[in-house]
Amino acid sequence: MRIVSLSVDGIAQAAGRGLFAWLAQQNADIICLQDLRASEDQLTDDCFPAGYNAYFCDRADGKRGVAIYTRQLPRAVMPGFGYSPAVDLDGTYLRADFEQWSVVSLLVPPAVANPQSLERRMRFLDNLQDHFKKIGARRRRYIFCCNWQMVHQKADVQQWEVHQADPGFMPFEREWLNSLYSDHGYVDALRAVNAERDIFSWWPSGSVGQGDGWRVDAQVVSPDFFHHVHRVRYCKEAVFSSHIPVVVDYDLDIY
Repeated sequence: MRIVSLSVDGIAQAAGRGLFAWLAQQNADIICLQDLRASEDQLTDDCFPAGYNAYFCDRADGKRGVAIYTRQLPRAVMPGFGYSPAVDLDGTYLRADFEQWSVVSLLVPPAVANPQSLERRMRFLDNLQDHFKKIGARRRRYIFCCNWQMVHQKADVQQWEVHQADPGFMPFEREWLNSLYSDHGYVDALRAVNAERDIFSWWPSGSVGQGDGWRVDAQVVSPDFFHHVHRVRYCKEAVFSSHIPVVVDYDLDIY
């Protein structure tokens, strides 16, 4: 099974750069997109590729937004993670359930360097951590396709020394991810198969390869699911936004 995930900086502009033509060549079973910046009713036909069932969680004002495209009909699709209507309808979390596992398209809200913005980020992460704890007790397994908008380790950002006070690399954010991986046992798919440094997925400059790179995008799997990760690619040659696609092949049958 192949899953492609990408944070698109606006689905319309990514489509205009050839995103869906590229996706048609990837033989993906599931596609997860984040940061659509459009509501479903604003999308053009090219955002509904043939052969896929399309599902969206968006905001009425067209900000944020996540999507899941899947060849196989899921058993259920649910927006949000059950915290509150304000959060669940904020265009940040969409889940598709299959027989014994689920896939989630997740966009952590952005933050800037002011107390109010960082407090909102912390509240969201606290609620999300409670959700991870809750689902960790269930038999269902999960694959999260994430734009974390933050990184875990020094190896995940270029020139980490100069970014220690920047949102995305602050101590509470790194500690939150460390708890997710160390305390709750979730696994970054890349690190299940590859210890290589200097792999990045996002360039704040807006142009891939220019300025310092950050690996804010990942596919993250349930603790006992990591052995299904076969291959992980960060596709720097495929440029449709300031992020690059993450392609993961799993030794897993979707059907």
